[in-house]
Amino acid sequence: MPRSTFRNDPSRRVLEEKGLMDAYARWAPVYDVVFGPTVEAGRKAAVEIANRTGGRLLDVGVGTGLSLPLYRPDAAVTGVDLSPQMLARARDRVRRAGLANIEAIREMDAQNLAFPDESFDTVVSMYTITAVPDPIRVMQEIVRVTKPGGTIVIVSHFHSGHPVWGRVENLLTPLTRRLGWRPELSLDAIAAVEDAELRQQRRLGLLNLFSVVEFVRAG
Repeated sequence: MPRSTFRNDPSRRVLEEKGLMDAYARWAPVYDVVFGPTVEAGRKAAVEIANRTGGRLLDVGVGTGLSLPLYRPDAAVTGVDLSPQMLARARDRVRRAGLANIEAIREMDAQNLAFPDESFDTVVSMYTITAVPDPIRVMQEIVRVTKPGGTIVIVSHFHSGHPVWGRVENLLTPLTRRLGWRPELSLDAIAAVEDAELRQQRRLGLLNLFSVVEFVRAG
């Protein structure tokens, strides 16, 4: 995937962000029922890695907050998302479950995280990086707000290098974009971001459609 798909085309960025917002506004009322079981394995695997560290934790693309009850109670968790509809459900989940370790749920663009450099011990982003207009920018922001030596966990589908599967993914692009994510991002592209050191990749499911990828923030 090119390093940037829209930095020289602001109108395209606006259109893609509007499409993303519209997609998640549509899915918010039924997200937990439709996607909850589908993404459960990746969610649990990501949280398992994140819970090794504790400290200050940022969940980028927290959505309806399905991950929030799973984080260790001594972690200080902040969740951010661009969708007000998703965040309303996340806040309701925190309230109903009495999750005292959730410090904040904030509306925020993952491409421009409003946190100082090196703010978090762990940053987790599940099923988000392939949904945004500029995935490389998001990864750069994630790395920026992670402390040196901190853990970054990304859960996503990454484009297959297989000649057959890659072609199938390309054909399915119009459908997957309507679902709110894009299939063309490669793992190599985000692993090339400065100070993101790839530690391990674990594929999920029978078809290996999704991966849990752990990075350490260099420095």
